[in-house]
Amino acid sequence: MNTLACLFAAATCLAGAAAPETSPMPFPGTKTTWHGFDRYNFHCDSRACIVVTPQQAAEGKPWIWRARFFGHEPQTDIALLKRGFHVVYIDVGGLFGSPKAVAHWDAFHKLLTEKHGFAPKPALEGMSRGGLIIFNWAAANPGKVACIYADAPVCDIKSWPGGKGKGNGAPACWKQCIAVYGFKSESEAMAYDKNPIDNLAPLAKAGIPLLHVCGADDTSVPVAENTTIVEKRYKKLGGDIITIIKPRCGHHPHSLKDPKPIVDFVLRYTIGK
Repeated sequence: MNTLACLFAAATCLAGAAAPETSPMPFPGTKTTWHGFDRYNFHCDSRACIVVTPQQAAEGKPWIWRARFFGHEPQTDIALLKRGFHVVYIDVGGLFGSPKAVAHWDAFHKLLTEKHGFAPKPALEGMSRGGLIIFNWAAANPGKVACIYADAPVCDIKSWPGGKGKGNGAPACWKQCIAVYGFKSESEAMAYDKNPIDNLAPLAKAGIPLLHVCGADDTSVPVAENTTIVEKRYKKLGGDIITIIKPRCGHHPHSLKDPKPIVDFVLRYTIGK
């Protein structure tokens, strides 16, 4: 082999040894800590995002995707970080799970799975109004969801922020919700048939298991107007749902003091442990 050929072979060898283009990218933005874990704050699709990384990622890079109120009652998230999960969040506040919010979530999922090597199916976690985005995104992307943990979740905009049942409602948020969905009137909002309670068939068909944790005395997001309807309809569709009702508990506190039932649920349907 002549000198030129040798140099070409060596260069080819070195190129083959380089990191492939599919290697996960480092997270951008500002690095801080959160409960002893590395936290990265950056933007995706013009929205503020957070990624908290475990000390050692579990095989397959499982993750839990928090909707709204990042850091509130964090015991489940912390327990999963200790098991090798990433915890992520994208701020879609003020969008009430609308198609605009779903589009932002689409962009964030694409970033995390294609650029950072995350598992294609995360566990979704939604507290209160976060229920709207986790269910609406799952209905639009049923093949990309491992399981759903919903905590005192809003499952119908008529219940909250509308307050058209027995719940307290939130008049200012209701006006904002009508505007962001593009409804021309309140009556159009009342007739909307793509609320989570109305759009469970894609989830059931995909076999997505649900866990709801609710307070029996919730007057902000009444169980009867939200979780009870989801539970009845999901079972009728053949879906798998577990409901934990906390007696003598209102809308707060969210989660469980001991998050083990929630953690076990997530582990069962993500990494099978």
